[in-house]
Amino acid sequence: MRSFLFVPAGSTRMLEKSVASAADVVILDLEDAVQQSAKAEARALLVAHLKERDRKSPKVAVRINGLRTPWSADDLAAIVPLQPHFVMLPKTEGPGDVIELAERMAPLEPLAGHTGILAVATETIASVLSLAAAPWVHPRLKGMLWGGEDLAADLGATANRTPEGQYSSPFRLARDLCLMAARRAGALAIDAVHTDLRDLDGLAAEAEASRRDGFDGKAAIHPSQVDVINAVFRPTDTEIAWARQVLEKLAASSSGIALVDGQMVDAPHAARAKRILAGV
Repeated sequence: MRSFLFVPAGSTRMLEKSVASAADVVILDLEDAVQQSAKAEARALLVAHLKERDRKSPKVAVRINGLRTPWSADDLAAIVPLQPHFVMLPKTEGPGDVIELAERMAPLEPLAGHTGILAVATETIASVLSLAAAPWVHPRLKGMLWGGEDLAADLGATANRTPEGQYSSPFRLARDLCLMAARRAGALAIDAVHTDLRDLDGLAAEAEASRRDGFDGKAAIHPSQVDVINAVFRPTDTEIAWARQVLEKLAASSSGIALVDGQMVDAPHAARAKRILAGV
């Protein structure tokens, strides 16, 4: 899974268009994309859509409202019985929120453990600090997304990027901690959205940097961004050939070490090779 497209759950037109999206996962959003006065209406619209949605379409995540809001219980009661692939949890404050969400989901499921959790892990200061303080490991946790917009508000920052367009220090820290926590948890590491819809070159550069650092995919807020993200995170022919060679030579090695193109490879290279081939 490389691309994660946010889609407002309160728009019939956008929900219908999402069925044909090129994104690997569409995130049908009941939180930030829906005003408070329209929460119930959007939820009902989303329920009707999910009941009719073609299962051959992209995987579905539903971003519910935060656990401390008055809407989360109704979101879960309506959505979890319909078995989306994932529930996305915003405004987390630590791994305890993942545990709480899993406990609240369990009695609502027709098929135990079917729906995974995607956690937005950096929207609060508490959550960022917890990334290094405690493991986020949980059987349901399938991905961790970082973002800098809500964190800027919590910090009282006037911006999250420098005048040159790079993330400033607190937000780079949040990004890096999310990546490391996701790897520790065995979950997908998902890079933040690129908010300038017109700057596809900037999006590509940002996606290339995140892939180089170890992220598995990137979130998008407009369909025009999806093809760029998919292209960047798709393994190259050279990478695929290297990965296959690594696994073949290590499988034939009695020592757990082999030579590929003159370079020694061992278990960490095998893990990287498997991640590459998983993206083919």
